[in-house]
Amino acid sequence: MDRFTHLDWPFLDPLHAPLARAVDTWACANLEHAHGADADAICRKLVKDLGKAGYLNYCVSETPDVRSIALIREVLAYHAGLADFSFAMQGLGSGVIVLAGSEAQKKNYLPRVAAGEAIAAFALSEPDAGSDVQAMTASAKRKGAHWALEGTKAWISNGGIADFYVTFARAEEGISAFIVEARDVDASERIEIVAPHPMATVKYHGAKAQLVGEAGQGLKLALRNLDVFRTTVGAAALGFARRALDEALARVKARRMFGQRLADLQMTQAKLADMATAIEAGALLTYRAAWLRDVRKQRVTREAAMAKMQATEAAQQVIDDAVQLLGGLGVLRGQPVERLYREVRALRIYEGATEVQKVIIARELLK
Repeated sequence: MDRFTHLDWPFLDPLHAPLARAVDTWACANLEHAHGADADAICRKLVKDLGKAGYLNYCVSETPDVRSIALIREVLAYHAGLADFSFAMQGLGSGVIVLAGSEAQKKNYLPRVAAGEAIAAFALSEPDAGSDVQAMTASAKRKGAHWALEGTKAWISNGGIADFYVTFARAEEGISAFIVEARDVDASERIEIVAPHPMATVKYHGAKAQLVGEAGQGLKLALRNLDVFRTTVGAAALGFARRALDEALARVKARRMFGQRLADLQMTQAKLADMATAIEAGALLTYRAAWLRDVRKQRVTREAAMAKMQATEAAQQVIDDAVQLLGGLGVLRGQPVERLYREVRALRIYEGATEVQKVIIARELLK
């Protein structure tokens, strides 16, 4: 099955197909190491390799092409979840600097992020303030030319390996965005989840911070950043789902059962049809949202939420179906679909759980 039939869709431009195929060729040659146990070391290497290949430049562009970011994420996710993670976190972690950083901040951080020489992190969530950002308790106070941050952030991707953390805290003017160097935080409390991603609780004890943009504008910046990368979460889910479908197709064509191939059973064919249709529906919503932002220059709060919800929910079901079709092999540790089963689950939660996406869509409809 050709994974790239969508490259000639009207949502994409002629430049996008060569990009997707180039990333696919690069991934085939460079991602054999991306499935080991030491996620910290793997991610550090992946960031460097992605920087050398030039792909991280897409994350720090002042005029981001969301379709390019989405295609890169889809292809990387097909090959290795940690490769997608490493790429996406460089963009999410530095996006606020791209949007509102001073010239000095942009000069200091963005070239290093693009080169893979500095690892970025996005620190928004707290133990009791995830999707409910208004419940944030981390605080920021002016200390001369800088600010001092107090509080705790939770579920922070790249926590423990990041070189700097774009952190959101409540100042007198309202929620604001700050850059905090890794040396000024305590990220020693690591978090283990079902997929091996670098993650930590990050603590701030009077941490020295630089304000990004204007005080009180942090929440707007966070949401603008999420509008870009929430769409591309859907693309990562597509990559996972396409890999699961390919693994399932290969297995059912080869597996013989009751004197025929598993693929010859109508029950199998019905499942495959549902899987393929769900993937295409997610792809249409994802690349439509990216096109609306890139070409129509629209705010895509509703469309990004739809894309993220549909693509991630569909991917979860597609991967579960693939595990079922593979039978015992589907739950064998280290097999691609078993790995995908663990990796996809977080996508339905981070950058806004599915239930939050429904709230966002409904609010946009009711405006």
